[in-house]
Amino acid sequence: MSSLGVDIEEVQRFKTLIRNSRFMERVYTPQERAYCRSKKNKLEHYAVRFAAKEAVWKALSDQLIKMKVVLGHRDIGVENDTSGKPRARLPKKLSKLEKKISLSLSHTRSTVVAVALFQNK
Repeated sequence: MSSLGVDIEEVQRFKTLIRNSRFMERVYTPQERAYCRSKKNKLEHYAVRFAAKEAVWKALSDQLIKMKVVLGHRDIGVENDTSGKPRARLPKKLSKLEKKISLSLSHTRSTVVAVALFQNK
C-alpha cells in the first residue's frame, strides 16, 4: 500500500508566523529553527518545512489512524541527510515508518511545495 501527501504554502504567510514564539515552539524542532535561521532566505525554508510536515502527516494518516497515534507538527522533524536530500524524522515509536517515507521539497520566493510518499511494503 502506498499513500501520497502534498502541501503547498505561500511564503509571505510565514513572515508574520515566525514572529510568534508559541507558533515556532509548537511547530519546529530546535534543529529546524537553527537550520532555517542560518539560511539567507529563511522564510522559504520555514515554509517548506511546514509544508513537508503537512505532507508527511497526510501520507501517514491511514497508518496513524490504524495505530491510534496522534502526531503534532513538532513530532515530524525535517532534516537533510549527508547528501542534502530531505528526510522525515519521526518519534521512536514510529521509526519503522520513517524509512518508508520519500520526501521531495521545492520552493520559489513566493511558493513552496512538499510531496511525501509512504510505501508500506
